Amino acid sequence: MEHDDVDTSGAEDTPNNNEVELDDMKKRLKEMEDEAAALREMQAKVEMQMGSTQDPAGEAAAQANREEVDSRSIFVGNVDYSCTPEEVQQHFQICGTVNRVTIRTDKYGQPKGYAYVEFIEVEAVQEALLLNESELHGRRLKVTAKRTNIPGLKPYRARRANPFMRARSPIIAPYSFSPYGYGKVPRFRMPMRYSPYF
Repeated sequence: MEHDDVDTSGAEDTPNNNEVELDDMKKRLKEMEDEAAALREMQAKVEMQMGSTQDPAGEAAAQANREEVDSRSIFVGNVDYSCTPEEVQQHFQICGTVNRVTIRTDKYGQPKGYAYVEFIEVEAVQEALLLNESELHGRRLKVTAKRTNIPGLKPYRARRANPFMRARSPIIAPYSFSPYGYGKVPRFRMPMRYSPYF
């Protein structure tokens, strides 16, 4: 029996070695549990932040706040491109105290030609509507009450018929089999008589 010589020196260390490995595993398990707890805490924070924007009660309150601000605001159209917010504010200062003037710009920073003016008092809107067709920088302003946008709701606008397009003939359902053979298309002959108005 050649294999009778068995080294038993490793067998004596195995209980001690197993305890060390077990301690290492417990440490790793503890670290993983701590990481999982930290991730759960971060997830809860993110959900609270997201929940505040997606909360129906908070959303209704935000919508009511927007409607209240819009009831104190006006839309000013045909604003000169060189106009500054201070000049627009000066123009509407006679109606009431102006809280904010917003001149909309495109992605290049150029003014779009209209502005929103927010007043502190609701009564100032009615006085500002009297300034419709008034002039600022030589241009007649169009002043209307600001409307509140409802997210996701677009007014239906029917498509206008193009007067240059002729009406198409109704679509004929395809045959279940081709009566003319594979790849053949029926030809429609033009009328023999010349028709200048067709």
